[in-house]
Amino acid sequence: MITFTDENGNQIEFEIVEETRINGVNYILVTDDVENEEADAYILKDVSSDEDEDAVYEMVEDESEIDYIGKVFAETMEDVEIIK
Repeated sequence: MITFTDENGNQIEFEIVEETRINGVNYILVTDDVENEEADAYILKDVSSDEDEDAVYEMVEDESEIDYIGKVFAETMEDVEIIK
């Protein structure tokens, strides 16, 4: 599990489903309900700087980046279909 704090200070827990590193950038695929086959999942990108004590992630919002990284995750995981 990983805990995120949103811009309003609310804490949200996600479970990391998969992770990958592409072109020197770390990506994680997370969900808030790993047991539900129809659960929403999110692709997050590590945007941490060297000065950050903790990892800093942001949701990937660029459609072409989502398509590319989503295909990578779909290829590495069995029985997973990624739908936008």
